[in-house]
Amino acid sequence: MAILRTITLLSHEFGTSDYVQAGGGNTSCKNKTTLWVKPSGTTLLGLTMETFIAMDRALLNRLYTVEPPESPADREELVKNMMAKAVLASTPGRASVEAPLHNALSARFVVHTHPPSVNGMTCSLGGRAAAARLFPDALWVPYVDPGYTLCMVVRKAIQDYKTANGKEPKLIFLENHGVFVCAKKDEDIRTTYAQVMDTLARVYAEQGVTAKVPVGDPPPRGLVLRWRAVLEEALGEDAAAVVASGRFQVTAGPISPDHIVYAKSYPFEGVLTVENLRAFKEARGYAPRIVLTDQAVLGVAPTEKGAKLALTLAMDGAIVRRLARAFGGLQLLTDPSRAFIENWEVEAYRMGQT
Repeated sequence: MAILRTITLLSHEFGTSDYVQAGGGNTSCKNKTTLWVKPSGTTLLGLTMETFIAMDRALLNRLYTVEPPESPADREELVKNMMAKAVLASTPGRASVEAPLHNALSARFVVHTHPPSVNGMTCSLGGRAAAARLFPDALWVPYVDPGYTLCMVVRKAIQDYKTANGKEPKLIFLENHGVFVCAKKDEDIRTTYAQVMDTLARVYAEQGVTAKVPVGDPPPRGLVLRWRAVLEEALGEDAAAVVASGRFQVTAGPISPDHIVYAKSYPFEGVLTVENLRAFKEARGYAPRIVLTDQAVLGVAPTEKGAKLALTLAMDGAIVRRLARAFGGLQLLTDPSRAFIENWEVEAYRMGQT
């Protein structure tokens, strides 16, 4: 099918580290009856025509009229079950949690990514004002918990935009999250992304802000082994894998859903002892994924892949932090927003797929 070939090519094109990390971002295409969307937790680069999840758009439309439970956990469980029923038997699997949002857009192709250059703006204190100035035709959506709540808020914002402008937005910025680009033709997706990336590159250059994060020398192997022994004693299987980088300035707080999922909200910054590590886990409710020492940044996880992803997202966050200086500085997520992501079953599932 031609549109599936096209969205697969777009997924690969915008699945590089310039646009997403790990299993972040999602893509879709649609006709009048069917939505094809990325499976939850998979990478854009790894998508094939056969791995897209096909969904019944009429069944997805029912989500927009359902009366959701007040409890966030009950609400998300209801939505998860309704989405599962919309998946066509020909493509079994779990669709991206943002499938209802993709379905709400009339555009044939939708490509949602989290470029650090974009998040330098969307995760900044002056992001909204900057977006209004630099991209006057774009829709800006203040931060909302992802999933059903985000879908309904964005759907309403799109309807309001259409009433005011006679058309849907082709460019949507989500605060502390990323960007949606929507179009009928694949070339329009490419053109819009190029305009966004070029505009932001020009602003960063004018402000003298670069994405280059200073990194110290790699720590000696013997020192890493000693740190690893302490981590394993304190955290057990949660520290089965440790990956080390030279020291760089890590963001000390939650930036976006993806950063929380893969690197957790906060790094461990204390003296590296068994007691301190256990105290961190007790206070935070999770073992640290990022551990800072005087000489290194450590990615820590049950698997080597998870440890490498934690370190990758820590660096991505450091880049976003540097770029956000062009727009007034970094804006962190609130405690309720952070807690929602930390306790969301959907994100636990997504993490388990990588």
